[in-house]
Amino acid sequence: MHQFLAWISETALHLVNTMGIWGIWIGMILESACIPIPSEVIMLSGGWLAARGSLSFAGVVAAGVIGNLIGSLIAYYVGATGGRRLLERYGKYILFNAHHLEQAERWFARYGESTVLFTRMLPFIRTFISFPAGIAGMKMWRFAVFTLLGCIPWDLALVYIGYKLGGNWSIVEQYLRPVSYAVCAAVLLLLVWWLVRRRKERTV
Repeated sequence: MHQFLAWISETALHLVNTMGIWGIWIGMILESACIPIPSEVIMLSGGWLAARGSLSFAGVVAAGVIGNLIGSLIAYYVGATGGRRLLERYGKYILFNAHHLEQAERWFARYGESTVLFTRMLPFIRTFISFPAGIAGMKMWRFAVFTLLGCIPWDLALVYIGYKLGGNWSIVEQYLRPVSYAVCAAVLLLLVWWLVRRRKERTV
């Protein structure tokens, strides 16, 4: 499995280095459509290329965000039309398992449509949350808006880190997942605070 994941990362890096903006766009579509391509590698390397002057900073961010949106809409459509049975049957071919879906469904059932916004910064869940959103019948325009609002800060942060680190971006990539969990904890605290406040307002 480790060798396979390393190969995936190398493939993502090759895609960006050879195709530039188009490689970032394609890679982020695949990642958001639940093909196991790490967005961290794609966007960090894109930031590095922007620092070298090979690509524009804004172009890298835009390609990532638009790719995220398109890929997420594909996954949303699969959930809306194929439902849970389709994912359980064929999900294994994209390293997707029932646990991923159940975890995403619990988030969606507990926190509602705002889950699409907050979970875009969470490992694994940020990708698979599109499925339960489609299965639950969330309106597509709301899904698209929440997806954009969640993807923009994540992609912007990755590109900025890659831009500042330059050729050393790969050093931070291995530490990025713990950072993601830290961000996740902060987002969860804010979400819990918001839910508690909202409940108190309803009881007044």
